[in-house]
Amino acid sequence: MEETFGEPWPELNDGLAYKDVFPHSNTASTTLVEFYSTKYNNSAPLEGWLQRIRNGQIMVDGQVVKDPDTILREGSKLVYHRLPWRESDAPYLLEVLFEDDDLIALNKPSGLQVLPGGLFQQRTVLTQLQWRASKKASSSCGLSQEPLPAPVHRLGRGTSGILLCAKSKLAKARLAAYFADGTSTIGNKRETNMDLGVKRRITKIYRALASGIIDKDEVVITQPIGLMRYPGVANGLYVASPSGKPALSKVDVLERDVRGNCTLVEVEIQSGRPHQIRIHLSFIGHSLIGDPLYDAGGHPKCLKSELGDGGFAEDGGYQRPMNPVPGDCGYYLHAHRLVLHHPTAGKVIEITAALPSILQTQDEANQKEHATQSDTAEAVCE
Repeated sequence: MEETFGEPWPELNDGLAYKDVFPHSNTASTTLVEFYSTKYNNSAPLEGWLQRIRNGQIMVDGQVVKDPDTILREGSKLVYHRLPWRESDAPYLLEVLFEDDDLIALNKPSGLQVLPGGLFQQRTVLTQLQWRASKKASSSCGLSQEPLPAPVHRLGRGTSGILLCAKSKLAKARLAAYFADGTSTIGNKRETNMDLGVKRRITKIYRALASGIIDKDEVVITQPIGLMRYPGVANGLYVASPSGKPALSKVDVLERDVRGNCTLVEVEIQSGRPHQIRIHLSFIGHSLIGDPLYDAGGHPKCLKSELGDGGFAEDGGYQRPMNPVPGDCGYYLHAHRLVLHHPTAGKVIEITAALPSILQTQDEANQKEHATQSDTAEAVCE
């Protein structure tokens, strides 16, 4: 089995095509620019859509239309072509931790997004999986029927570690059920700290570096997580919210660094809410070291909307807000271990992703250094 795979990113991605069908309307005639600037005002302002239309980026019923005042007819097929752009730098090599006919577990590096979204449409784990499958099919003269692996959960772009992907429909369905079962038990009044890990078919354990000194050796956080409106995030930002969905994180302190004013922790999550560990640790006043977004209380550091220079991107879209957004990196969080009831083989497997040095305990770092020195000595003797 290969240990790593990945192809370097091209300078520009392929752009995107967004399709629409103009619906029946009882209102007055609708122009092309009115349709786009109203329905997709979060993508670009009116001036931006005028620019896109005049650039020839929009087709109506298979023809490029550059007149923004063109009246749309019921049933017209619209296509907006977003221009190719250079996505921000991102790593591309992925380590294979486990693979069989049903599953593949990857060690995702920090800085790589899992699925397309926002400014990252090509530089994602999914793209590398697609390229890998295409390469395998080519090498077997197109005879390979291996299904395309698909991630069954997400890790934040700045989070590293184990990413589980399904290679069969049955595995995908059962793994989705495992994750759903873990989340559905949160909030059960009969559940106690001792129940954590009982009757669950998947367990995820993370390492994180939290700011400040956590006094207790063990902390269980049950703060619900919900959405709030936030500039630069179209669907809203996940934050600590009394009206949100239940979430549970069990935090164990591994080491305290008084001089550095930080705490190394291991976190087991039963639910899988977006950015759960970042939100929960910040909620108790110990945000992740380097987290650009979440502050004490589980809320964002900044709510004021600020644009880069007030201008538009090349194709008329808004400039990226200067506020931090969820995909920003800089924090230290690693999906370290995963214990899983195999979805088809009926056995329990444990997968481990090697720790970044900054998330190792002093004993682990010393053991690694000793092992390295031993290997060096053996090589010299040979």
